[in-house]
Amino acid sequence: MSNETQKVALVTGASRGIGAEIARRLAADGFAVAINYANSAAEAEKLVAELRAGGARVTAIQADVAQPEQVRELFVQCEQQLGSLDILVNNAGIMQTMPLVDTSDEVFERTFAVNVQGVFGCLREATKRMNDGGRIISLSTSALALKMPGYAVYNASKAAVEAMTQVLAKELRGRQITVNAVAPGPVETELFLDGKTVEMVQRLAHMSPLERLGQPDDIAAVVSFLASAQGGWVNGQILRANGGIA
Repeated sequence: MSNETQKVALVTGASRGIGAEIARRLAADGFAVAINYANSAAEAEKLVAELRAGGARVTAIQADVAQPEQVRELFVQCEQQLGSLDILVNNAGIMQTMPLVDTSDEVFERTFAVNVQGVFGCLREATKRMNDGGRIISLSTSALALKMPGYAVYNASKAAVEAMTQVLAKELRGRQITVNAVAPGPVETELFLDGKTVEMVQRLAHMSPLERLGQPDDIAAVVSFLASAQGGWVNGQILRANGGIA
C-alpha cells in the first residue's frame, strides 16, 4: 500500500496500556499510526520501534491534550509526518478515585482538563481536519453504569465524553464520519492493578458473568471494528465492552 492510499490513525495516550494495544491493532489492520504521549517518551519510542520492526508506518508525537495549543500542534504534526487524518481514537485520560467530599479542586480541574477539555479539543480539531468518511472513537467507562462510590468526578468527566460523542455524530451529517465511544469495564493493565490487593482484583474480576478482567486486546478489537468498513453503520453509540458487568 502506498503512503498516498494508506489511511492514517491518531491514538492519544498510546504509549502504554489500552492505548498501546489499540495502536498495535490499528497498525496490524494496515493503518499508519501516530502514537501520542504526554510524558512517557521512552515507552512511546519503544512502541514505535516495535511496530516499525513489523513493517508499520508509525510515529510518536508528544502533546498534553489538556493544552489546546498542543492539541492543534499534535494534529499538524500528524498530518505533516503521516498525512491527512482518517481515524481519531481519544484514549488519553486520567482517573483518581476518592469520595466526592475528599476531592480537591486540583483533582477536579485536572480530571476535567484531560478527560473533557482534552477530548473536546481533539474532537474539534478532527472535525476541522479529518477526511470525509473518517472514524472518531472516544474512550468512556462502564463505571458510569456501576455508580460506585469514589467515582463521582471521574464518571462526570466520562459522561461529558458520551454527551459530546452523541451530539457530534449528528453535527457531522453529510460527511460520512461516524462518532462513537467505547466504554470498557475493568481491564487488566498496570495502571488498573496498581495499588489494588489480590482480593480487590479478584472481586472486580468476578463482577462480570464471564468471571475475568478485560484485556487490552478486548478493547482494541472493538476499536478496530469501529474503525473498519464493517463498523460503518454504527454511529452515535456507546459500546459497553465490559463482559456483561453492567
